[in-house]
Amino acid sequence: MITPMRIFVLIFNAHTDNEGIHTVRVGDRNKILMFESEDDALRFALMLEAQDFPTPTVEAIDSEEIKEFCESAGYDWEIVPENSDLVLPPELNVEETDWQIDAANDDSDDSVFDADQVPPAAETEFSESELESIRRKLEGLL
Repeated sequence: MITPMRIFVLIFNAHTDNEGIHTVRVGDRNKILMFESEDDALRFALMLEAQDFPTPTVEAIDSEEIKEFCESAGYDWEIVPENSDLVLPPELNVEETDWQIDAANDDSDDSVFDADQVPPAAETEFSESELESIRRKLEGLL
């Protein structure tokens, strides 16, 4: 039997009726990043914020709970090992998230894991030099 471990994920609108988990779109699939290190999850959250995303909350959750959710929702998952290479958010983002649609329809419930959660698109574009500057600053936090 595999021993469950505590991992860290990013939650948007934490502790509200419209909360959702951050996913990354890979092809036509969604993937949840499960960070072994809270610090790594916080760094990733800061990078999302730098791209004008809503501020995510880093939450500790049992890895098996996330895996079960992924299996039921048809999502993939990836464990980001502690002290691994810096994971960068994708440059392109989904224009409208499922949790935004749910909020508009007002039919969401209290569960963290009910809707496909991909952060909204950044309102501004960053040049390559601006992105490189942000990356250097964030790596400096390491």
